[in-house]
Amino acid sequence: MIDNVTIIRAASALGAGFAMIAGIGPGIGQGYAAGKGAEGVGRQPEAKGDIMTTMILGQAIAETTGIYALVVALILLFANPFL
Repeated sequence: MIDNVTIIRAASALGAGFAMIAGIGPGIGQGYAAGKGAEGVGRQPEAKGDIMTTMILGQAIAETTGIYALVVALILLFANPFL
């Protein structure tokens, strides 16, 4: 017989897996931003500092989505509030 704790743990593991899929979006976005940043530096080398600063700031903001997903997954796996 399957009890409620087993169902909650299984659903939490599934939810953690779905949360980690959220890492795909920031990866694609950061790759796109880095490509466009390199393109911009290639077109205007004298603006390298401004382009790189803006690109790194944008990548840091994009990465927060992946970090939040990782935190949610870790909470579901190790500090499950539903148990």
